[in-house]
Amino acid sequence: MAAEPTSPTASLAGVQRLLATIARLRAPDGCPWDRKQTEASMAPCLVEEAFEAADALRRGALRASEEELGDVLVNVAMIRQIASESGGAGFDAVAGQAADKLVRRHPHVFGDRKAESAEVAYATWEREKQKEKAAVGDAARSVLAGVPVALPALLRAFRIGEKAARTGFDWPDATGPRAKVAEELAELDEALASGDRAAITAELGDVLFSLCNVARHAGVNPEIALAGTIDTFQRRFLAVEQAFDFDLHGQTLAAMDAAWNAAKATERADGAGPLTTG
Repeated sequence: MAAEPTSPTASLAGVQRLLATIARLRAPDGCPWDRKQTEASMAPCLVEEAFEAADALRRGALRASEEELGDVLVNVAMIRQIASESGGAGFDAVAGQAADKLVRRHPHVFGDRKAESAEVAYATWEREKQKEKAAVGDAARSVLAGVPVALPALLRAFRIGEKAARTGFDWPDATGPRAKVAEELAELDEALASGDRAAITAELGDVLFSLCNVARHAGVNPEIALAGTIDTFQRRFLAVEQAFDFDLHGQTLAAMDAAWNAAKATERADGAGPLTTG
């Protein structure tokens, strides 16, 4: 078996300083706010910081992503410090467990197996994961169970589709999911015509899930695609507001639409932002 990689101790100086700082904040004479926190109270903070980091990464904002990833580390370190104070695993123990898992699930890197493609590597990961579950009596666990329920629904749908597809439960190409979108849109039209709110909700969900499958076959993350479209809308709507000195009351839809189109034309002329929205 190949040797596991090691990192020079000097490279961990920043990590050690962070952990020492967190411990000081949690000390009896530390920060009252930090001392008040629990693992549960820190959970929403961790989620918020993770989303902020993801947004910075999506925008390609290098400096911002470094800062936001640092905030994620702060939350992780704080949560593990709190846990260690009551006998739970600390930061180093959790990091070690994570490293052990990576080694176990990459036998094509740390062992004698080979993986000539990303698909084979992922299949190996899933196979090793299922072996681990079987070892603790959880062999019947669904392959979809690893997708967090707390994910945003659009991203969760995308990840569920990915997981299912890797078992072979998928269309052979993009024509299948695209046809499904057309089918679901027709059913949504019927529900809208009926005025049945429950049916509309169900059919709208089917349309969105089908669009996630189209995105997956196209190699596009729908969460990122939608975030980009929202950015575009927000930017152009701001231009509309500016055109009327931030007072849209009393403005006609035609006038606001003209301002929108002017903003879109300016973006295209300047080559700024995505050019695919509306």
